[in-house]
Amino acid sequence: MASNGWLFWALLSACFAALTAIFAKLGIRGVDSDYATLLRTIVIVFVLAAFVGYAGKWSDPRTLSWKTLLFLSLSALATGASWVCYFRALQIGEASKVAPVDKFSLVLVALFAVAFLGERPSLREWFGIGLVACGVLVLAIR
Repeated sequence: MASNGWLFWALLSACFAALTAIFAKLGIRGVDSDYATLLRTIVIVFVLAAFVGYAGKWSDPRTLSWKTLLFLSLSALATGASWVCYFRALQIGEASKVAPVDKFSLVLVALFAVAFLGERPSLREWFGIGLVACGVLVLAIR
């Protein structure tokens, strides 16, 4: 299990992501999607701050390298943009269609990982990525 420890956390992430779509769809009825995203973010900040503090994982952010801070900041900006777009899509679309299309990010991650990180997925992995892309197309095209 140690070598597949990532799989456990990735599957757990998928379960929480699925719940995110359902809870968000129920929660944004009659609320502006941008405002809903802000409220969600505030809750996340408080919960994560409590978790990091309780777990004793807090450290001085000033000790981090500029490169780490830059890429974590860029990641945060991309996350915020993703959440704004996701909530807007959920507000006007069906969760059962929005969430799978949002997972097109899997295809983009694979392409970006090849281009920017030098990763080389196997033929079997490309086949799976291609299946995801086909599934997104099936959902997106009327």
